[in-house]
Amino acid sequence: MRQVRVLERDPDLARGLALDQLTVAQRHLVAPVQQIEPGEWRGPWDGADEQSGDLGVLVLDGLLMRAQRIGTVSAAELLGAGDVLRPWLTGQEGSSLLAEASWQVLQPTSVALLDRRFATVAGRWPEITSALMERSVQRARLLAFQMAVASVRRIDARLLLLFWRLADRWGRVTSDGVVVPLRLTHGWLASLVGAQRPSVTTALGHLAGAGRIERMEDGSWLLRGDPPDLGEPLFAAGA
Repeated sequence: MRQVRVLERDPDLARGLALDQLTVAQRHLVAPVQQIEPGEWRGPWDGADEQSGDLGVLVLDGLLMRAQRIGTVSAAELLGAGDVLRPWLTGQEGSSLLAEASWQVLQPTSVALLDRRFATVAGRWPEITSALMERSVQRARLLAFQMAVASVRRIDARLLLLFWRLADRWGRVTSDGVVVPLRLTHGWLASLVGAQRPSVTTALGHLAGAGRIERMEDGSWLLRGDPPDLGEPLFAAGA
């Protein structure tokens, strides 16, 4: 696999470095890159044989979804540029319950393997290790947000909250509203908000009729108006 200079592809990792440190770190922090095409992503995983030394996999660009299934129930999370993964960990390690995990590549994606060599060299700059740890914490915070969203009574309210949260990360402001350039199917959205696909289709129809969300011809989503006010009736607690 070809090698890339990680800090040139993800400069935010080096935001704590002085200029002279950055120059050296950019030159030495290289990692092999793998290109993944849309579809199911499954092992064997690069780095799985050296788990004790590798930091994980850094997403450089693209979009993935990890789904966790327990019986007939499925929950999912979206992952993109900047996220740090360890796809060889299923989440079943040490568990007495059977829960199937799967990965889906939604857009062409490239990932860098932060292998043992990278981890050793990166140890010279604690700021970089700290930035990688922050990414893991941010991912956990987003998962906690999705858990809260799944507890909201109305599915159209769940979807509106999810889309605005996705807009914070991936959206771009236009004269018509905020465009979220993610081609998410109704089935994928159902896994993200803890609902059934037919219910999501109905809820999206309600939001479109209210002029709040519009599906664009290229599959992206347009959010109209301001971010939701949690005091509005849409978010009122049920009985």
